[in-house]
Amino acid sequence: MEIIRAACLLPLLALAACQGKPLPNTAMHSDAPTEWSFNFFTPKALPAVVTFAAILDVDGNDYRFNTLNSTPDLPGVIGEWNDKDRAPVGYWNHVKRPPRHIIFCWDSIIDKKVYETHLTIPKSVLEQMLMPSKYKDYRGRIAWYNRMQIGLAPEGKVAVWLQGSGSESNYRVTPSVLKTVSGNKLDICKDITRSDFSYGYDKDIIDFIKGKHYPYGNW
Repeated sequence: MEIIRAACLLPLLALAACQGKPLPNTAMHSDAPTEWSFNFFTPKALPAVVTFAAILDVDGNDYRFNTLNSTPDLPGVIGEWNDKDRAPVGYWNHVKRPPRHIIFCWDSIIDKKVYETHLTIPKSVLEQMLMPSKYKDYRGRIAWYNRMQIGLAPEGKVAVWLQGSGSESNYRVTPSVLKTVSGNKLDICKDITRSDFSYGYDKDIIDFIKGKHYPYGNW
């Protein structure tokens, strides 16, 4: 079943690879990054788990991730998104060139649903990821926008940022494509889950949502 599902991705990603014009080459920059990371997170006490991801980068390279970094909740993200909090960088979630098209499956523990999200990063943002920042990093070195953050919230809401350099704020990204489905509309993510939705909420979730109204914020 997993082999069939992966095979179904091939024509979709191949079609995406044919779209768009070439982007800047980082080869002229000796300090260019060798990888670009993508990191998922949720608001405080509104957990989710990303279970699978397929990525097509700007050069048309195809990546599949059955093992991903954890999906932490960020204690500073309460009631609404912000441009300052940052998801931690882990071991798995990185590609060799900026990610252009991303498909990922995620279990929303708070919604007790499996979601499937398709997103495409616009060309202007990809160009920004391929050029050095005018800001320096914490060590005073030339910085690059090589870290993407993806927030997952109740109702299947998804938000995307480029992580800022040093103390610079993160940049909110408006994807050129952003589509999330669930239930009988699942395709790639059908039967992909790691959660038992019949299990009740943990105490920390119950305590956090007590007295609040779903979806517990403006996402």
